[in-house]
Amino acid sequence: MARDLLDLVWLVPLLPLLGAAMLMLAGRRIGEPKAGWLATGMMGLAFLVSVVMFFALHDLPEHERAHISNVFEWLSSGGLHVEMGFLADPLSVTFILFVTGVGTLIHLFAIGYMHGDERFSRFFAYMNLFCASMLILVLGSSFLVTFLGWEGVGLCSYLLISFWFERQGAALAGKKAFITTRVGDVGFMIAMFLIFLKVGSLDYSALGAAEGLASGTTTVIALLLLLGAVGKSAQFPLHFWLPDAMEGPTPVSALIHAATMVTAGVFLVARAHPYFEVSGDAMTVVAWVGAGTALLAATVALVQPDIKRVLAYSTISQIGFMFLALGVGAYAAAIFHVVTHAFFKATLFLGAGSVIHGNRDNQDMRVMGGYRKYLPLTAGAMTIAWLAIAGVPPFSGFWSKDEILTKAFLNDEYGVWLFGLVTAALTGFYMTRLILLVFGGTITTASLAASGDTPDADAHSAASQEPSANDHAPWDPTEPTVAFGTPPRAATVDQLHPPHEAPPTMALPVLALAGLAIVGGFINIPLKGLEFLTEWLHPSFADVHEVHPESFWEGFALAGVSVVVGIVGIALAVALYRKGLAAADRDPVIERLGPMGRVFGHAYYFDAGVSRVVGGPLHRAARWLSDTADARGIDGAVNGVGTLVQRAAGGLRKTQSGLVRNYALWIVIGTAALLLFLLLYAGR
Repeated sequence: MARDLLDLVWLVPLLPLLGAAMLMLAGRRIGEPKAGWLATGMMGLAFLVSVVMFFALHDLPEHERAHISNVFEWLSSGGLHVEMGFLADPLSVTFILFVTGVGTLIHLFAIGYMHGDERFSRFFAYMNLFCASMLILVLGSSFLVTFLGWEGVGLCSYLLISFWFERQGAALAGKKAFITTRVGDVGFMIAMFLIFLKVGSLDYSALGAAEGLASGTTTVIALLLLLGAVGKSAQFPLHFWLPDAMEGPTPVSALIHAATMVTAGVFLVARAHPYFEVSGDAMTVVAWVGAGTALLAATVALVQPDIKRVLAYSTISQIGFMFLALGVGAYAAAIFHVVTHAFFKATLFLGAGSVIHGNRDNQDMRVMGGYRKYLPLTAGAMTIAWLAIAGVPPFSGFWSKDEILTKAFLNDEYGVWLFGLVTAALTGFYMTRLILLVFGGTITTASLAASGDTPDADAHSAASQEPSANDHAPWDPTEPTVAFGTPPRAATVDQLHPPHEAPPTMALPVLALAGLAIVGGFINIPLKGLEFLTEWLHPSFADVHEVHPESFWEGFALAGVSVVVGIVGIALAVALYRKGLAAADRDPVIERLGPMGRVFGHAYYFDAGVSRVVGGPLHRAARWLSDTADARGIDGAVNGVGTLVQRAAGGLRKTQSGLVRNYALWIVIGTAALLLFLLLYAGR
């Protein structure tokens, strides 16, 4: 019975795929809000099927928890045979549960957030297609099926990041994300070529063959796969596309960061872990890429003025934690953090969306403050998510972050452990800064004060002009994203009114996700008999040696250290920001950091450096290759051969005159030449 149910696992990606198809074909006729409810319903059904798949897989003995459902033969050429197959095992089922569950809540939030948008139906078609692609990615039974979903999420990210393409920033951000992630995809493709060359199969059932390969070969394959993962999960050095991706609608940001695209790289490394394990050297690279990226992104998040950019760099940093865990062989801990991160990061992004929606599209935290009075539900939910990401017990982030740092220390990876500790302190700081600037202090300490109004005196008149909570303010033609170094913008007339709380379709998903951010950590408490997720994932990582604290007190001490450093970061931020900003253009942390604050704010000038290199010497080199090597060399050689043949043919064509006397002349010449040959050579 269980295997019969698992044969239907293909329904999970099919449902949102059908939703996308229906909305593409008839979305305009379906209209708002039905299009949103259709897309949300398809995601909800996919979540229910995912739950059924979980229980069906759980009913099987542990050593049999891997079921492949082949739908049809996709490719057959020579020795390459690829089935359009879906693999249901603990790893893939864990992913589809949170992708569909969190994805459903984000879809529901988007119904309210996108209210009034002229392309409402198209937006939800793209959202459904995005989720379907991610589900194909994690359920694929081979590298090639995974790659199909991999490219699908790349396409959908472009369509959704640049959804408001009228904004120049959104159009550029979509292209930037698409091109940057393609760099990583080249690595993934070359890795597949090598795997097929050495193993003869791209199926995941052949992963065990990695043990029979030379360590050098596995290292090359693993590093190429890592390149693909780094591009998709925005890790150094291909991390710079993700902050700009905030130009898309906020539900897109939540979906990318919490449930889909950026976790794809973590999944790929976890799925292909035999190659990394055999290599060893590749594991070290993964650990340091993760640790370095986590710390780098955390320092940048310290000083950003835009609420969504702080969360974007936070995601880069938290994904770095996951790669750190993968690099030290703590695969279950990495997946655990993927799950808890989905809960608290979705809460933070959707909460930020509620703030932006209720604040006339303002994203500048420097002109916020005191919003807890006007957005109590959003403030409560984001406070819970803040405590979770900061690693405060007993919230979910504490359990997963602590397990990663503990496993790093127990594996004698003291360097990456130290990087993780510093990052934990910085996380507590920058997230506390965000919460206090948005919800602490007094209402719009900069913008309202600049107007000469006081919020209390103007509350009644403002309330009389307040639009319905269901009304979404029209798009502001000025770019809403606030880059570091941009002066605080003067408040518009609309922004002088206090913000309003989100409508139920937006508030309920945020509150539900906040609840999960509270209890989500209890699925894997590091006590004997309570490590449910680790035990569940064991069949997927049965070949990996796990390390555990020698005693309860050792684990307790390591957890205590991570909690203390997180609280230190929180305390420092409270000391600096408990009263808000004295002036919108004066941030105490930037003033104290001095020149380093500007370096952090400009993200170490990495993006600017890449742009300068690509737009300068690389562009000139490409132009030279195009004009000289290609046009004169390659094209010249090819065209030269054609010209030679053409001229030779033109000359020979003249011999075909059609005149009998000419043909008779050639016969005489030929006969004479033949006789001469016989006289000179035949007699020898």
